[in-house]
Amino acid sequence: MKHVRRSLGCLLLSALLLGGALPLHARGAQKGEWLTTPDRANLLARKDALRWKRAGSGTASVIAVDDTKRYQTMDGFGHALTGGSAQLLMKMSPARRSALLHELFSAGPDGIGTSYLRISVGASDMNDHVYTYDDVPAGSTDTALQHFSLAEDEKDVIPVLREILAIQPGIHIMATPWTAPSWMKTNGLPKGGNLQPQYYDVYAQYLIRYLQAMAQHAIPIATLSPQNEPENAKNTPSMLVTSEQEADFIGGHLGPAIAKAGLKTKLIDFDHNCDHPDYSIDLLKNAEANRYTDGSGFHLYLGKIDAMTQVHDAFPAKNLYFTEQMVIPRRNDPALLMAEPVARLMVGAPENWARNVLLWNLAADPDNGPHTPDGGCPICVGAMTLDGDTVTRHVAYYTAAHLSKFVPPGSVRVDSTAPVALPHVAFVTPGGSHVLLVSNTTAAERSFTIRSHGKDAEGSLPAGAVATYVW
Repeated sequence: MKHVRRSLGCLLLSALLLGGALPLHARGAQKGEWLTTPDRANLLARKDALRWKRAGSGTASVIAVDDTKRYQTMDGFGHALTGGSAQLLMKMSPARRSALLHELFSAGPDGIGTSYLRISVGASDMNDHVYTYDDVPAGSTDTALQHFSLAEDEKDVIPVLREILAIQPGIHIMATPWTAPSWMKTNGLPKGGNLQPQYYDVYAQYLIRYLQAMAQHAIPIATLSPQNEPENAKNTPSMLVTSEQEADFIGGHLGPAIAKAGLKTKLIDFDHNCDHPDYSIDLLKNAEANRYTDGSGFHLYLGKIDAMTQVHDAFPAKNLYFTEQMVIPRRNDPALLMAEPVARLMVGAPENWARNVLLWNLAADPDNGPHTPDGGCPICVGAMTLDGDTVTRHVAYYTAAHLSKFVPPGSVRVDSTAPVALPHVAFVTPGGSHVLLVSNTTAAERSFTIRSHGKDAEGSLPAGAVATYVW
């Protein structure tokens, strides 16, 4: 009995030190209902197991899951591990950082199973300073890449990734540059400008060097997009790339270089907003770019999520990826308002063929930093706020966790239909479990029936609540 009490005491102490709820292994088995409510009384809390009975004849409030109709395979769910996020993690004490990383990345019952990360190639706008891996004095060039070095990433990003890979070796990692080195650009600056065509081959080799150097650190890069937000010149750093330019770069330079180097990294085009699906469609019409492009990546700061389906319909053999969206709490509002972002992103992206969902970004400090000056993001609240060893979990943490914990890589989206106004998406896991995510975006409690394989189970969600059902 003393050992039991000591174990429970350790759980409580760990939870308090990490600034939040009990570790998830204290909440029991995976199957059943897992609920989050706006009042924070339930934070990914396990409720009673589903009670199944023979299916009735009614259909008015039924969410019907049909696992005979299968769609895309899922690669994972997660966040952007920005340089700033990594820097904040490295400022934690080793024990607290280890505990938090196990909570975030463990695929066991004590973790939320974050299974996909997006990192920046060089600095993003959520770094405390701008850098690339080949910075030389103004007016100089380095076409032989003699000064190429990952020294900046070796301070924070690489050590954190190595810790994460020790917890979850199979995690998918996407890499994205915010800019090429300034000496390759038309304006000679980190912000804005274009990549000069005479440096296309050099920049391709720069990215190959990056992939190879990360592999030497035992960090495999699963996917790479040539440019973050190629139509956005407002960030520091940033770089403008048209669809025609990206098609030329992928088809004539980067794609062949990756193939020649024998690398397995897949290329994702566009990596920008849903208001411009023609960027990807036009690029994929280019035969050489199409040959080397695995699929297209989208954000949702502009446009509608069904733009992804437009690209799928035009090129059904290509994959779709949801690579960035910020989900932040409403200022001065203690409510956990996640029903809408869950419906828009965690339901909407997979329902429109995305193989993953990545939120922006994993962690920030209490001042929403670090970020670059003159183009960094001062409103980018992380999924967590890290203040030394104190951890505060926000809406994006729970938004992603409602799928990352239950839908491992290799799961398949299956058909689900309902006449009720409750956004939902369903999956079958590699182990054969069924997972249904339901979001109540209405202002009233909603009751419904889950129907699967000739059986019914009753469910009910408070206003603004989200639940994951596993059976």
